Amino acid sequence: MSKSMIRDVPRDHPLLVQFREDPYPLYKYLLAAAPVQRNELLEAWTVARYADVMTVLTDPRFSADRTSISPDGYEVAKSMLVSDPPDHTRLRTLVQKAFTPRMVDQLRPRIQGIVDDLLDRALANGGEFDLVEDLAYPLPVIVIAELLGVPAEDRATFHDWSATLAASLDPLVSSDLMDRAWTSRDALHTYLRGIIAERRRTPKSDLISALVAVEERGDTLREPELVVMCTLLLIAGHETTVNLIGNGMLALLRHPDQLARLRDEPQLLSTAVEELLRFDPPVQMTGRLLLEDVQLGGQSIEAGEFVLPLLGAANHDPAQFPEPDKLDITRNPNPHVAFGRGIHFCLGAPLARVEGQIAIGSLVKRCANLRLNGDPKRRDQITLRGLSSLPVAA
Repeated sequence: MSKSMIRDVPRDHPLLVQFREDPYPLYKYLLAAAPVQRNELLEAWTVARYADVMTVLTDPRFSADRTSISPDGYEVAKSMLVSDPPDHTRLRTLVQKAFTPRMVDQLRPRIQGIVDDLLDRALANGGEFDLVEDLAYPLPVIVIAELLGVPAEDRATFHDWSATLAASLDPLVSSDLMDRAWTSRDALHTYLRGIIAERRRTPKSDLISALVAVEERGDTLREPELVVMCTLLLIAGHETTVNLIGNGMLALLRHPDQLARLRDEPQLLSTAVEELLRFDPPVQMTGRLLLEDVQLGGQSIEAGEFVLPLLGAANHDPAQFPEPDKLDITRNPNPHVAFGRGIHFCLGAPLARVEGQIAIGSLVKRCANLRLNGDPKRRDQITLRGLSSLPVAA
């Protein structure tokens, strides 16, 4: 996070409100009139078109390593999210085997069991429940906590820390929020160091134990990197999946023809989840630091500038997606960028897809009359787009 981006901009600033509530009209304007532009409020270049976003995500001149412009003390070690090769390659290699499609497929029975239990409890109270609170949030938290080896009784402990750290990913962050993010980061790191110490004494069959073993064998993974790695996996392992399930179900509820078709043709579940990821992606933008002068979309951008590829805009580019504002669960091919592209393609994409498919598929199958039962509430964030509440009735 750049120092220039820690500013006390009012949360009711029109641009921030539009990004939070419904950024797609703004994206439509940017795609047509200003696909690459310098945004003075964000103090960054926004990139909207699919082709240009792909360039930013895959061209090594656009660096993911923003630690050089981070406030003092923000990073104690580089995570995969903010590193370039060779560090990124080394760090990603250590954990990617846990998230291959084959490994994730082995988790399907356990994920289905968690979804069934959560839905049993949610439907036990007359069929009215909050889809975010009762399903979309607890499911990925339980899954990633079990995968890492975080004790069940501690899952609630890192919820507030995670939410605060996720909010700090926005391009504009108040000094108060950043202070709370540092406090949450330090608390989470202290907690994780305790878990790591326990795994040194008593290894288990979980990912933290496996990473500890790697760290103890040599200098491939230093302990500060281990702590940051676990932090990233805990947060990224559930924050985006919460939004995938919440945003996806809201889109289906607002498009009853598509919901009915998915109910009648459950074999469309896989393509439906891909379309929901495209239509209202859980991550709306990411950031890159430009290493050298480039020409992009007819604009000259100088080295040292911060660039924001707008994933949500790219997913609605009519040059790439016919009728981009139409929800079509049969859309195929569907080369969306909801999980990014290039070397930073989301490590947890296979897990998020499976969790989304099982959660959404189970809801559609078990709740024949699922409908909105109040007004959805958006989270006060723009980078991670999601809901804090989605009241429904079955």
